[in-house]
Amino acid sequence: MSSRRLITASERSKLDPFIVATGDASPRDQRDLMERPFFSLAKARRTAPILYEAAGVRVEVYAVPEHGMATIWDADVLIWAASQIVEAENLGFKTSRFLRFTPYQLLTAIGRQTGARDYKLLKGTLARLQSTVIRTTIRNGEHWRRHQFSWINEWEECTTRDGRVEGMEFVLPDWFYRGVIDRSLVLAIDPAYFRLTGGIERWLYRVARKHAGRQPKGWLFEIAHLHEKSGSLVRVSDFALQIRRIAARQPLPGYRLHIEWQGRRELLRILPAHLSTVPADGAVETLGTSHANGIETPHAALSGLRTHEPELTLWPETAIPSLNLESNSESNSCSGPARSADKRATPAEQTSEPSARQPSLPFGRKPGGKR
Repeated sequence: MSSRRLITASERSKLDPFIVATGDASPRDQRDLMERPFFSLAKARRTAPILYEAAGVRVEVYAVPEHGMATIWDADVLIWAASQIVEAENLGFKTSRFLRFTPYQLLTAIGRQTGARDYKLLKGTLARLQSTVIRTTIRNGEHWRRHQFSWINEWEECTTRDGRVEGMEFVLPDWFYRGVIDRSLVLAIDPAYFRLTGGIERWLYRVARKHAGRQPKGWLFEIAHLHEKSGSLVRVSDFALQIRRIAARQPLPGYRLHIEWQGRRELLRILPAHLSTVPADGAVETLGTSHANGIETPHAALSGLRTHEPELTLWPETAIPSLNLESNSESNSCSGPARSADKRATPAEQTSEPSARQPSLPFGRKPGGKR
């Protein structure tokens, strides 16, 4: 087995690694990513930028022709990373935006196969996440107007002499990591999300989870507003047709979709249903609120922290220092009538979710600690 080459001067040399250990992590998503258009919803390569602005918040997403824009399926990697970080934080372990893991852990957790083709597709996913550039004013500080970053700052794979990938590591951007550490900006999602195959239905589930949440009255969207909110390149009429077809099939776990009309305005009502395959994770987020290309095998079970032999033998044991990050209590959770979902809610409109059991890591394994 080849020895791992020395880390050159890079961001990783200044960060302590969070080594993903064995165990299960309930899937969690970052609320800003659920609410606004950050990803391509098509499987075809997209290079046209996304330019979106609402309620004083601007999102710009740019792609390079070589790789194309990161897709809604590529976003599964970010959901997985957020899930591992939140799970470890819930259990009192220290984390970092520098993650070390096995590809097997990630692929099985998001419902993918683990063959050679799937490992190759994973590397394509990481390339798109790294090459996609985001500019946004979301969560901007008092004296800062725009933040620019990529979904992954850098990544690397560790291989044996025969070319077998034994481990991977990547560095998340600070903007995303802070949005995960702040519990008010994270929502538990249904594991069945990873079995959704269509780009628009995947995006629509995230919108439903973010905006409708568990509110009895759900949320009402104008289709034209949803089209703008999606960042989709298809015409509004074609988008509306796809929404109608999705509503006819009712594929979203935990939600029911209904088409309504107000004069000539076509609307989509999203209502919570008792169809979720798992209970909501109240430990992460107590407020009920508001499409990815690459790897497509939707039938594997979710298992967030599962290792596969051999483990990360190329990496030394490392302890992670504690972090002291500020809390951001921003919330866009609300329910009710047809209006822009980008408007803030009043406290009376916010609803709570039931608590769920706290999962534990088996065999005494600790993320980021001694293994």
